[in-house]
Amino acid sequence: MQFPFIYFEYFKFEYFQKSIQHLLISFLLSMASITATSAAELVEPSARLSLHDALNLALKANPDIAVAMREQESVSGVKTQATLRPNPSVSTFMKDTRNATRETTLQINQEFELGNKRDARMAAAETLYNKAEVELENKKSEIHANVIAAFYGVLAAQERVSLAKTSLELANFALDAASKRVKAGKSSPVEETKSKIAESAAKVELNQAKTQLSASRKLLSGLWGSSTPVFEYADGDITAIPEVSALHELSAGLDNAPAVKLGKIEISMREAFTKVERSKSTPNITVSAGVVNNQELGLNQALLGLSIPIPIFDRNQGRLEEAISRTYKAEDELVALKNRMGVHLAGQYERLNAARGAAETLRAEILPGAESAFYAANKGFSAGKFDFLDVLDAQRTLVQAKSQYIQALLEAHQAVAEIERILGDVVTHHRKP
Repeated sequence: MQFPFIYFEYFKFEYFQKSIQHLLISFLLSMASITATSAAELVEPSARLSLHDALNLALKANPDIAVAMREQESVSGVKTQATLRPNPSVSTFMKDTRNATRETTLQINQEFELGNKRDARMAAAETLYNKAEVELENKKSEIHANVIAAFYGVLAAQERVSLAKTSLELANFALDAASKRVKAGKSSPVEETKSKIAESAAKVELNQAKTQLSASRKLLSGLWGSSTPVFEYADGDITAIPEVSALHELSAGLDNAPAVKLGKIEISMREAFTKVERSKSTPNITVSAGVVNNQELGLNQALLGLSIPIPIFDRNQGRLEEAISRTYKAEDELVALKNRMGVHLAGQYERLNAARGAAETLRAEILPGAESAFYAANKGFSAGKFDFLDVLDAQRTLVQAKSQYIQALLEAHQAVAEIERILGDVVTHHRKP
């Protein structure tokens, strides 16, 4: 007579299982649609790429950020597990296998945690979740700084390509002038040979600049997971060096730096783990309740029991000592971290000021003089007043000055990126209109 009931329950289970499957499929399809929509929004510009575009792409599609988000999701499971209480257990015993004298015992055992173990466990899980959040924030700050450095690296590489092209044009112009003077019998053929060598050297520099630009573009696009850059040109003003606060103001912000926050969370987490280990020194109790069926007496007897471990040898003293030592270690590591960050911040601040000063000197004093000297030497060479070596020397001086100017600008932006890496996003970068 039980068969129809079992059959009905079976079909109820099958219906429930199919319903779950339909719900799961619908959920996966909706998630796929959301993912496709997000992917459609993250489209790398095919022409000009601004700093804002690069930051948006990297912060939404960087693989390292995705890893940090997965870690945060996994810690959510740790928080859920920490709230759970011990499961009850059921046990049965049989004394004597003969029906007439058999005694059967059925009991339920429930362990009760003492010493605030559950509260300590939940607090430790909460600190783990907070740590995952700060690690995600730290990773975003790191990616932000990497994008700043890589983006201005592309801008500098673009400027070097433009400089190399200009240098090649000047070398071609000098070669043409030297060839005309040689044909007119006004110069030695040696000058034409030197002009050809200078032109070849300019071509080599142009190829090297293009190679460096290609590598810089790939480095930038790799920050959002693209091995092949789609953008053709980074749109920005490398000459606009951001202003930063004074060093003492920047140093005051070290306490809010992502790495320092992570160090503080690490101390809180170690303290929470210490409380967990200390709570384990208090033993749990197990309460048992059941019934004993005695066939010989023909009656059922109630059964109550209590089990309490005796902490004579193992009081979890070893793990508690380890947890306390690791807490002290985390505190010492935070002190060392602050010291290293303060030194690094001061170094990058000096690097920024030095690069800013060099760039300003090159722009205002050296470049105008180098350009004037080159055009004067070139004009004088065409008129037969200067030797070709004077033209080559003036050209070399001009190219070197422009290259130093580009390098100084890049150094300044890299220093700003390092300051951002230390303190977080604290600098406003100017966009090119």
